[in-house]
Amino acid sequence: MDAKLRALADETRRDILGLVWERERTAGDIADRFDMSRPAVSQHLGVLLECDLSAVRREGTHRLYQANHQALANLRQELDTFWAASLRRLKADAEAAKPKRRR
Repeated sequence: MDAKLRALADETRRDILGLVWERERTAGDIADRFDMSRPAVSQHLGVLLECDLSAVRREGTHRLYQANHQALANLRQELDTFWAASLRRLKADAEAAKPKRRR
């Protein structure tokens, strides 16, 4: 999970994931949308691939990148456990702080 969170901490990588969320794109197509060199975009793609947030497949001489929806769903599920635990603690604290009504 740490590697995935570090990868997502970078705005460029989040933008790349947004580009490849709905459909596959070539590295060149992705690079054309950024004001940086193609090698720099390739490094970002490599980070996303290394931590399994994206996938790549070859089609002839092209490499097509797409977001790994399952890996992102799994990450979200892991993060949701923290959120749920925090909500349970908040509820318990609020109930403990609530003044008791007299009957």
